[in-house]
Amino acid sequence: MLSTTDFRRGLKIEIEGTPYEILEFLHVKPGKGGAFVRTKLKNLLTGSIIDETFRAGEKFDKPDLETRSYQYLYKEDNGFVFMDMTTYEQINVSKDTFGDKVGFLKEGEEVKALVYKNQPIDLDLPASVILEVVETEPGVKGDTVSGATKPAKLETGLVIQVPLFISEGDKVKVDTRSGEYIGRE
Repeated sequence: MLSTTDFRRGLKIEIEGTPYEILEFLHVKPGKGGAFVRTKLKNLLTGSIIDETFRAGEKFDKPDLETRSYQYLYKEDNGFVFMDMTTYEQINVSKDTFGDKVGFLKEGEEVKALVYKNQPIDLDLPASVILEVVETEPGVKGDTVSGATKPAKLETGLVIQVPLFISEGDKVKVDTRSGEYIGRE
């Protein structure tokens, strides 16, 4: 069991059967009445963020969360197929579960996933990945405005903005948190 005195950023708690991550918290001790804790919580299943207030000393369960290794196999019409690296079972994950994070994964790549009650709910991606540009417009001579960008489709299907000098076949480094171009490899 966890108490409000254990609260810190990144701590995961379970409220009414739903896992939440603490984004912000503030212990408040008014001059009159009991102390309380104001929190900003992220629902780990839906991604929604809520503000919640708890009495000081209130108790919470630890969610049944673990980190497992998976291999990304391929994309299907309704989602994605991953293989558990310990049991070698294949699991289907809907498109909505990981959002845009799958756009940074190549087929056959190994990844760590946060698992809640034997169901993956989030991917743990590196800060940046290197992907190949498969489709982009060629740069036009004389069109060298500083900071100008153009769309480029990467090998995973993800489309990002890249500088004009990038061409098909180039490998680019992409920030997985923002989806922005970092540099050419």
